[in-house]
Amino acid sequence: MIWILFFIVIGIIVLWEVRRQRSLKLRAHLMQEAIRNHDFTFRLPIDGLLPGERAMQQTLNKLGETIRQQVNLNEVESWERLTRVLTHEMMNATAPITSISQSMLGRDDVKGSPLEPGIQAIYDTSRHLNNFVVNYRKMSELEKPVLADVPLRSMFGDVCKAYPTLTWEVHVPTDMIVRADAGMLRQVLMNLAKNAVEAEAKRMVIQQIEEPSNHQQLMLYVGNDGLPIPAENRQSLFVPFFTTKRCGNGIGLSLSRRMMIQQGGMLDLAEKPLSGCHTGFILTILIS
Repeated sequence: MIWILFFIVIGIIVLWEVRRQRSLKLRAHLMQEAIRNHDFTFRLPIDGLLPGERAMQQTLNKLGETIRQQVNLNEVESWERLTRVLTHEMMNATAPITSISQSMLGRDDVKGSPLEPGIQAIYDTSRHLNNFVVNYRKMSELEKPVLADVPLRSMFGDVCKAYPTLTWEVHVPTDMIVRADAGMLRQVLMNLAKNAVEAEAKRMVIQQIEEPSNHQQLMLYVGNDGLPIPAENRQSLFVPFFTTKRCGNGIGLSLSRRMMIQQGGMLDLAEKPLSGCHTGFILTILIS
């Protein structure tokens, strides 16, 4: 009888170990696939693991976030190098054209002549290119963030007052303090509100997202009930100068993401909007 119980216990232990090994193998496969697809947002649960395995999984989860932040920083640095070169070359090319065409438009022999419309077109086009370069330069001239303790509810109040046409629903603890550059964070929130108004939104929702595995960052859902973003535009949403607006310059969201990355945070498009919203963003901020 004792031997039978012994073999039953051994069998249970073996089955439990086999299932545990399969679970660990599946975890390794999921993480490998996530990395292969350049998705560093993976967060695998730590429930049901032994202490050593739990510590290893927590470390791997944090490693994924570290890699993601480094990739984002490299992306920012690449854009900065590109914009510096392009703005220099474009300013060198457009400045003389603008100056010469403007001077020619002031000449008596050009005013009222058949040459005037053509020169005016050259001048207008060069001015447009100059404005484009100025906006482009904004992408590479961000000042370094000055991080400080920022009370979120007070900042939300300022942004709400700036956009009184929106109905605001803010579900964030009144005593929530984050570590951020107040000016940059306010600008990001203003950009999201401005985009919502331009998308004919009437309602704006800011809601905390619970993330039990990360106690160093706060995740906020910022959504609105404006016109949804077409599926074909979602991948290009944060690409500099990509816009579907007739009068847009396409730097608002890309600039906002850069400002969040420089503060150790992130701005992403939410995969699925919350109930009552047609568009949503995930704002990640350092907790004080």
